[in-house]
Amino acid sequence: MLHSYTLAVYEAEPDEGGYWAEVHELSGCVAQGETLDELRSNVLDAIQAWEATNEDLDGEPVSQSVFTWSLPAAQVSTETVHA
Repeated sequence: MLHSYTLAVYEAEPDEGGYWAEVHELSGCVAQGETLDELRSNVLDAIQAWEATNEDLDGEPVSQSVFTWSLPAAQVSTETVHA
């Protein structure tokens, strides 16, 4: 089964710097990073950790994941990534 996830990516407050993102379909699945590249890597890790925890709790494995990567308005683009 293929799972598709959509992210909301936000710039952090100016005094904090960096970015943060939430995965809409996975309650409580969030990540942050100083750069967009670091955020992307951290989001993949967060999704994999969420899925592993879900599998441990429900016993239902997630075979493959996909999420849509949307960048801040100044750098608008969409990318599909396999986790």
